[in-house]
Amino acid sequence: MKILLFGKNGQVGWELQRALAPLGELVTLDRRGADGLVGDLTDEPGLRATIESVAPDVIVNAAAYTDVDRAESEPELAYRINAAAPAVLAAEAAARGIWLVHYSTDYVYDGSGSRPWREDDLPRPLSVYGKSKLAGDEAILASGCPCLILRTSWVYAARGGNFARTVLNLAAERETLSMVADQNGAPTGADLIADVTAHLLRGVTRGGNAPSGGLHHLVAAGETSWYDYARFVIGEARRHSLPIKVKEIVPILSEAWATSAVRPLNSRLDTTRLQAGFNIRLPAWRDGVKRLVHEILRL
Repeated sequence: MKILLFGKNGQVGWELQRALAPLGELVTLDRRGADGLVGDLTDEPGLRATIESVAPDVIVNAAAYTDVDRAESEPELAYRINAAAPAVLAAEAAARGIWLVHYSTDYVYDGSGSRPWREDDLPRPLSVYGKSKLAGDEAILASGCPCLILRTSWVYAARGGNFARTVLNLAAERETLSMVADQNGAPTGADLIADVTAHLLRGVTRGGNAPSGGLHHLVAAGETSWYDYARFVIGEARRHSLPIKVKEIVPILSEAWATSAVRPLNSRLDTTRLQAGFNIRLPAWRDGVKRLVHEILRL
């Protein structure tokens, strides 16, 4: 199996390089491209030429425009990367009869209610980012290509910046922290997303009575708020006797935290379809975050 991976240096893309390597030949690209191949999602002719040259059996798109607030002032660029480019990848995949794996977001929902969102719920994105990602999802599904669209939320990775690292840095400097308490979701590790992706690809490409593709939700089990997420991270640090200066974590409402883009309050995602269809069990979010904190602290 030959796999063409876009976005190799992003949080999920970095982990995908590890998780997908055992499946076959892996061609990986970032925005700069390599060896005459194009990884820039704004270069649609280049994307088509790259797919023609590589002739993959699977395309995995881990690249996206993810700056939620900046998207409000750069809608054309957000749509070009999150909607137009996936449409190109899907059209090429459909023409060749090959699988396309793509990652989506909880931001396609309006965040109302408290029930976990199911794949058949009506999307109502609140932001340019969410609308552009939904447009990409819809273009892929409309293309008719064999696809796996994996909607996830609150993605983190040990590599680079992340919420846990920020919280630990602030907790070592300040006595009081303010954290949003009315947004709820499941922190989900890029490593978990990559490992599940590899498992799913093994399933859908094996032939016979293979599971079907389409849209699936992929998040760690359980739920939390940013406030409780921060409390858990700081509690882990204290448990290992790390010097923590913070004495109080103050819960605040989203309206007190001014941002350009509106965030969904309810980012809970129902993963029943994924777990039942592929016979997997998703671990609790605390398990992954605990490992993340330990890696940050190098315990």
